[in-house]
Amino acid sequence: MNTRSTIVVIVALFLLAVGIGLYLYPTLPDRIATHWNAQGVADGYSVRFWGVFLMPMIMAALAALFLLIPILDPLRKNIESFRRYYNLFWVGVTGFMFYMFLLTLAYNGGYSFDFSRALIPGFAVLFWFVAILVQHAKRSWFVGIRTPWTMSDDIVWEKTHALGATLFKAAAILSLVGLFVGGAASILFLLVPALGASLIATVYSYLEYRKRH
Repeated sequence: MNTRSTIVVIVALFLLAVGIGLYLYPTLPDRIATHWNAQGVADGYSVRFWGVFLMPMIMAALAALFLLIPILDPLRKNIESFRRYYNLFWVGVTGFMFYMFLLTLAYNGGYSFDFSRALIPGFAVLFWFVAILVQHAKRSWFVGIRTPWTMSDDIVWEKTHALGATLFKAAAILSLVGLFVGGAASILFLLVPALGASLIATVYSYLEYRKRH
């Protein structure tokens, strides 16, 4: 996915979010549910303006960050070598934020559902986008599994990211089990596989570096 097409998609999602927010704003309550507990029940609220428009603001801030990273990174040439996957991840993250935005408006618009369970498919897709990015990422200061050992050895970087991609794909699949479990336990199927993938990849990078040096 080239950068121009990516920016068009990101801007379209942002404008769509703002448009939906403006359209529904008069119909929403003065206090908007913006936080949910592990059981998917709202336990935190914000005033209507922030409840509706904070997420589009975050989408815009993330867009600025994703634009700056390839410019600021001293290894920007490496990022350009996998830029299409970087752009794809950018779209995936923005799409996830947009999905959360729609769920928030639906919940506050009177639809009753388990918010935590509704997030699970979004997280599963996001983990898969992480896996794709990790699979193709080359050494950089902002993108990838950056440990002292991957940053010090290109071969350790490659091996760690090959493993990391597999682990995050597994995390994406395992997270979907939470759809059938429900309640607080469903959150464990999001957190444990994702944290486990990160921890295993970090330890592996250290062991692989020790093996080579």
